[in-house]
Amino acid sequence: MVGKGWKGTNQLLRAEGLASGCQCDQQLLLTDKRGSAMSEVLRELLRVSEKAANIARACRQQEALFQLLIEEKKGGEKNKKFAVDFKTLADVLVQEVIKQNMESKFPGLGKKIFGEESNEFTNDLGEKITMELCPTEEETAELLSKVLSGNKLASKALAKVVHQDIAFTDPSLDSIEINIPQDILGIWVDPIDSTYQYIKGSADIKPNQGIFPSGLQCVTILIGVYDIQTGVPLMGVINQPFVSQDANTLRWKGQCYWGLSYLGTNIHSLQLATSKRHDSDAQTENGSSEAEFSHPFSAVISTSEKETIKAALSCVCGDGIFPAAGAGYKSLCVVQGLVDIYIFSEDTTFKWDSCAAHAILRAMGGGMVDMKGCLGRNPEMGLDLPQLLYHVENEGAAGVDRWANKGGLIAYRSRKRLETFLSLLIQNLASSETQT
Repeated sequence: MVGKGWKGTNQLLRAEGLASGCQCDQQLLLTDKRGSAMSEVLRELLRVSEKAANIARACRQQEALFQLLIEEKKGGEKNKKFAVDFKTLADVLVQEVIKQNMESKFPGLGKKIFGEESNEFTNDLGEKITMELCPTEEETAELLSKVLSGNKLASKALAKVVHQDIAFTDPSLDSIEINIPQDILGIWVDPIDSTYQYIKGSADIKPNQGIFPSGLQCVTILIGVYDIQTGVPLMGVINQPFVSQDANTLRWKGQCYWGLSYLGTNIHSLQLATSKRHDSDAQTENGSSEAEFSHPFSAVISTSEKETIKAALSCVCGDGIFPAAGAGYKSLCVVQGLVDIYIFSEDTTFKWDSCAAHAILRAMGGGMVDMKGCLGRNPEMGLDLPQLLYHVENEGAAGVDRWANKGGLIAYRSRKRLETFLSLLIQNLASSETQT
């Protein structure tokens, strides 16, 4: 729980115009002796996400090496959306690096980091090995060599990347200090989202209006921090390891996005671009009707989306519908402002897929809601939109389904635009049901 002093301080900040957005040249200072600096946690998450991105890039450098790192998921770990689902050693390494680095910097936090991957790995000889980071690079290399069936060269190369120190931060975070009780923090991690695209490794896919339908650009590393008492997302980091490739060296460069939303303080890495967009959005919302809006709604969807949803969307969005791979990447398209909406009607995304982007979108004034809950909601009742929460598992579910977003999801940047979008979508869904 948060003490009265926090609220009073935050009201003072808001009165001075500091708490409503990112004033990166100002210092936000909230103090609580029980807490760690929230911005310090975020800085460390940025650093470990970049270390994770380095691991992901390193594992893709040699195709022959990469083939050693694939293991088919079995049983309860398998995502039912795919005929074949894969776990790679890169996934496990990334998740363990994040866990152990955060535990080292913030003792006790590692136990509250949850993710998609188990850290058990079976090698070619059928030996089951628990993958952990060892104190030294040499010890990690020795353990990796067991996973990789004695491939010493690959093991040493991976151990070097895992233990490499990374200095990575965003200068706009340097002047911000926000304290929070560490004991309320939980973390969801998707170490490599869109594993299939990562394994496939296509580097020559062309974007459609800035959106990649598939390819390495759709791969993301997702780290979302939430309040374990309320389930509300607080901080998010999306690291995109494969953004651009050097034509000569064939090496990839990435990009990192982050957001923080806590007690009325909302800051994020796209602040300037967003403020310009929000200004134009505000003008549109205040001075124009929806019919006069300069562009129709746009949405990014899964390639497996239901035909009924796609038919209704085509009425709402026209040509502005973009299929793309990866839940994390589709959410990022909303964060970047490439589309208004990411909509998915099925129950095959999970808390680790959505938490990071949800936190960033909250910091931008948007959010991520339960799709079925929205479609069944009566706006005249004045009920709030059913935001996704991250602290309670689905009752009666087993395996990964315990943490599925059971009602589907809709990610958005503008609440007002979302309300209009939902109204149009519901009308068109009802119309299609009447026709059938």
